[in-house]
Amino acid sequence: MNDERLHAALAPIDAANAGDPHTIVVRGEQRPKEQAHAELVSEWISVLAPGASEALRLAGRAHHLCRWEIPRADYPDGREGYLRWRRALHDHHAERASAILAEHGYDAATIRRVSDLLHKRGLARGEPEAQVLEDALCLVFIETQYREIAERLSREKLLDVTAKTLRKMSERAKMLALELPLDARDLALIRRAAAGSE
Repeated sequence: MNDERLHAALAPIDAANAGDPHTIVVRGEQRPKEQAHAELVSEWISVLAPGASEALRLAGRAHHLCRWEIPRADYPDGREGYLRWRRALHDHHAERASAILAEHGYDAATIRRVSDLLHKRGLARGEPEAQVLEDALCLVFIETQYREIAERLSREKLLDVTAKTLRKMSERAKMLALELPLDARDLALIRRAAAGSE
């Protein structure tokens, strides 16, 4: 792995995400949302796969690159509108990331691999790197957004959302989720959902 090139490519990704107009409080600090989330995903990838490939590390940092530029409100309500929005986001993240990687001398194979990971290709086939990225995304969601969602949803709906999230995660990631410093109510619900998914 070329650490110097990796860090050079991560810098413009971080700089772009620093422009997120939405903020989130993470570990007591208010930060641009996508910049903070990207850094947390990178942290989780390091925990889940210490020997992660350069492509996986790049994809983790670019997974929501400039996400706010394609608002959900631009697409119709309902599942079909949601799926169209998600596809547009995947394309957007991949296009932005590919341009940055090309500028920093990455070859076509690495750029294609990052794009595949950003599009979640291989996840359904149980590809290990795709699963690591999915685990990292789910752990960041639980750590940073679960309490907010818990306050908005009924207990029954929250249990459903929790179960769907856990189904996407590996067994190790589920165990790590239970070690997060969460509200006791949230931990209890996650344990309940995890027991139901076994």
